[in-house]
Order: sequence, then C-alpha cells, then structure tokens
Amino acid sequence: MTRGDSFRVDLHVKVLDEQVVERAKARGLDAIAYAPHFTRLAEIRERAARFSDEELLVVPGREVFTGRWEDRKHVLALGLDEPVPDFISLAAAMDEFARQDAAVLVPHPEFLTVGLDAGDVAAYREQIDAVEVYNPKHWPHHDRRARELAAEAELPSFTSSYAHLRGTVGEAWTEFEGSFDSAEELVAAIREGHPRRVVHRSGWSHRLRCAAEFAHLGWENSYKKVDRLFLSGMEPTHPDHVAYDGRFEGVY
Repeated sequence: MTRGDSFRVDLHVKVLDEQVVERAKARGLDAIAYAPHFTRLAEIRERAARFSDEELLVVPGREVFTGRWEDRKHVLALGLDEPVPDFISLAAAMDEFARQDAAVLVPHPEFLTVGLDAGDVAAYREQIDAVEVYNPKHWPHHDRRARELAAEAELPSFTSSYAHLRGTVGEAWTEFEGSFDSAEELVAAIREGHPRRVVHRSGWSHRLRCAAEFAHLGWENSYKKVDRLFLSGMEPTHPDHVAYDGRFEGVY
C-alpha cells in the first residue's frame, strides 16, 4: 500500500458500503474508521476487512454507549481485540480499553447529553488519546468549547465527519504526518500523539451537509431510538446478551 507524505483519515463514520468507499477515495482519504452503533466488534471487523483495499484502509472501531440510557456518554475506541458492550459504566469501559491498549477518543465532547464533559476528560486524561474539536453535527459554540476542553487538558485533537449519511463522508478529516500501512500503525500513532492537523471543508455545500446531518440526529434520537429500545428487543451489544458470556453481568 503506497502512501504519500501525509495520511488523511476520517476518524468516525457510521455507514459503510461501496458508495461510501467510492466517496472516501474521491475525497482523497487514505482511511476511514468505521464504528456503527449497536453492532458487535466481530461484525464490524469483518465488514471493515471486506471494504479495505490498496487505496483505502477501513479501521474497525466501537463508539461505546457508557452508562444507563438516560445518562449515557459516548467513547470511541480503535484497536480493540475483544468486544466491549454498551451500557456498562464509563469506568468499566475505560478499564477495558486500557487492558486492550486501545486508542481512546472523545467524540463530540459536551454535545447534548451524550458527550464526555470537562470532569470526565480531567478524570481520564491519562487514558484519553485525543479530543474531537470539530464535528459536522456541532454548532460553532460546540466546536469552540471542544477546542477549549482539548487545550485545558493538553490533549491532542482530531476531527471526523461523524457521517450517518453517505454524503457526509470526507467532509472533515485528520491529517497525520507520514504514512501508515495498517490499522495497528494508525492506532499506535494516535496513542503516541503523532503530529496531525484538523481539516474540514467549507462553503455552502459543506454547510448544507452539516445541516442534513443535524436534521438526521433528530430522527435518530426519536423514532429510531424508541424502536430500538422498546420494539426490537435486547440490543446485540447489551452487556447481558449471551454473546458476552456473562463477563459484564452487573457492570453498570
């Protein structure tokens, strides 16, 4: 896999298919991190491997919903070897990430009710590898606050498209110095604080895509979540699911 002097990664996307891969390549990305909601690690890894090729590396990840539904907080982990369920405590999730030497990223900090806050970032500063400082779903004041949090904690920054819609892939990316040939190399670079810069598109097209993502958020957090919680039965990533063999029983 031949790379140039920099490595462009959209560090958090929720969708993955042929159209997403084509768009990522057209946007000049070298990699994307695929971390869909409520999907077990084995399935994520299989799908990431299927869509990776010589032009685009697809890195498997998990955005874990920590805590109970009403006070959940999201943490993004890359480089996991073993599954970590949703709905366990933040402390338990962080312990698992540390045990597996995963890269720990803070997506959309202090955003709505689902981002880690300043207290969380301070408490887990030694385990956190980067804080997201630009997200297409954010309003400008969210991005300003995210930058403040990263600066206060003296932590590296990152960005992503946080794409729930295919057209948003590649609207924002993190550009690392050098090049990487594998997910393991990228994860190591994140954990080591490798030099990078945060980049995003601008103009009316970008603003419209950001608005579409924000509108999608309303649908996702209303009907879709109600359907998942009350109509579809136990989530496949619930800690009580048989897939976890009782390892996380009672860890809430």
